[in-house]
Amino acid sequence: MSAHAAPRKRVTLASLATKKEAGDPIVMVTAYDHPSAQIVEDAGVDMVLVGDSAAMTVLGYESTVPVTVDEMLMLTKAVRRGLTIPLLVGDLPFGSYEASDELAIATAQRFVKEAGVDLVKIERGGSTVDRARALVRVGIPVVGHVGLTPQTATALGGYRAQGRTAEAALAVIDDALALQDAGCSMLVIEAVPSEVTAALMPLLDIPVIGIGAGADADGQVLVFHDLLGLYDGGAAKFVKRYAALRDAAVAGVSEYAAEVRGGVYPGAEHGYAMPADEAARLGELLARR
Repeated sequence: MSAHAAPRKRVTLASLATKKEAGDPIVMVTAYDHPSAQIVEDAGVDMVLVGDSAAMTVLGYESTVPVTVDEMLMLTKAVRRGLTIPLLVGDLPFGSYEASDELAIATAQRFVKEAGVDLVKIERGGSTVDRARALVRVGIPVVGHVGLTPQTATALGGYRAQGRTAEAALAVIDDALALQDAGCSMLVIEAVPSEVTAALMPLLDIPVIGIGAGADADGQVLVFHDLLGLYDGGAAKFVKRYAALRDAAVAGVSEYAAEVRGGVYPGAEHGYAMPADEAARLGELLARR
């Protein structure tokens, strides 16, 4: 930021609505810990999602399904401590909200009270619409999620684009409209043909964040580890790599290991020294023993 640039104001739902109305794209990124939160804040993003994709990117699970509420809360708290300006969205993990309105409310309240999220995100239409309505009713802002929903990817046939037939596209649109009618403040639409997003946008008044859903959405979200090339897993078609930090990290650690093994590190400049008189006195004290 230049010396004359105005400081950024804290992002709010109202300011995002203004962005939508003005056609000003909304930037959303995932983050899973304190350092990554500080990075995306300094980069000037509008929203940060602590997504259950953390299950794979930072916790080593094979899917999003196993991650627990306590694990997600730990990560979300760390991100909260690194943010001041962007809105923070917490992903409610699989099994923490689907069974009943009461369960959804209890889980979401933990994310608000313990982790300080501004909104919670839940996946799918169907019964999730009821959960969204219940959360909104008790004053918790909700982000809906339609299209490819990773928590139920198995039922959808795997991690594959959704809405590729007219009937399937209509189902995605119906889910989105139902979530808006339930009071959701925002919507994420993932891995659908661009035509589906284009057809949906005129029907929605709330901001729509796309991921693999084309350019017509009000904003975009990508996973931190994907866009920076940190994740050693397969990337979806919609991912664009903006850096290759994993390669740089491996090279850096490899160089460190080689220098330790070769006696190059640490050098004298990396250590501490006693004053000469104190070193001499230590020698005398040891000699007396």
